[in-house]
Amino acid sequence: MARKTVSDDPLAPVTLAVGQEDLLLDRAVRDVVAAARAADADTDVRELSPDQLQPGTLAELTSPSLFAERKVVVVRNAQDLSADTVKDVKAYLSAPAEEITLVLLHAGGAKGKGLLDAARKAGAREVACPKMTKPADRLAFVRQEFRATGRSATPEACQALVDAIGSDLRELASAVSQLVADVEGTIDEAVVGRYYTGRAEASSFTVADRAVEGRAAEALEALRWSLATGVAPVMITSALAQGVRAIGKLSSARGGRPADLARELGMPPWKIDRVRQQMRGWTPDGVAAALRAVAEADAGVKGGGDDPEYALEKAVVTIARAARSRGR
Repeated sequence: MARKTVSDDPLAPVTLAVGQEDLLLDRAVRDVVAAARAADADTDVRELSPDQLQPGTLAELTSPSLFAERKVVVVRNAQDLSADTVKDVKAYLSAPAEEITLVLLHAGGAKGKGLLDAARKAGAREVACPKMTKPADRLAFVRQEFRATGRSATPEACQALVDAIGSDLRELASAVSQLVADVEGTIDEAVVGRYYTGRAEASSFTVADRAVEGRAAEALEALRWSLATGVAPVMITSALAQGVRAIGKLSSARGGRPADLARELGMPPWKIDRVRQQMRGWTPDGVAAALRAVAEADAGVKGGGDDPEYALEKAVVTIARAARSRGR
């Protein structure tokens, strides 16, 4: 989610949106524009790319108007502005115009850092829009989306939605909106399954779940269906790797409550309960064998073998056998 500084007035003279998550950057702009138009329905909104903001352009856009109209000036990819234009922006930051809100979208990082530092020093309202690369971040995003609508969704439903949709925040936000609009009451895992079964990530995780549970026939059936519907083999090896690693991490962890283990292992508490059920037949040797099988399959689907489908089938069978290794 976008995190904001203490100064959270969207009509602050300057808003600095930092990061590379397009959805959050667009929302930062949307919030400013909405606030401006709530104050003045005739607000003029100008969006500019670095090549459109030439030296002198900002001064023209922010010069006093005879009609004192409110204006929002949005500069995208501000890290790519020319040196001369950066000088103009820095000068403006020291004395921003009334009735005008400047929104700078900056990717962060070293490029254009001088402008970033200058905006912060000038007291710009800042909205952080980081790229969400971790599953836990995307899960938190989905939970926040449901909370923002005033609706409740179970932890399992939120995780199922992330598994089904993947890493695209726009699609995740759209899915939440659809579920909220179509479904009454608490949204659970079964509802998500009805709406989004068949998505690539969902089917790959189904293969992994059945394999680590030792259900070889069902895992193979899910694997063949996934491949037939166009799921990339590399997505399946990734899901298998995550499933086996979760087994290994939990089996080597100290005992304790799900909440304590969740903090220690970086998993949500509900997933701790699920993995505990899945790990009943596993041994350390079984985990090691399964990890080797996943590594071999990964190499096979990335060009190291002639038949990616066979490489995946072999890995699934090996993992399912390892899941039943205890007591043999």
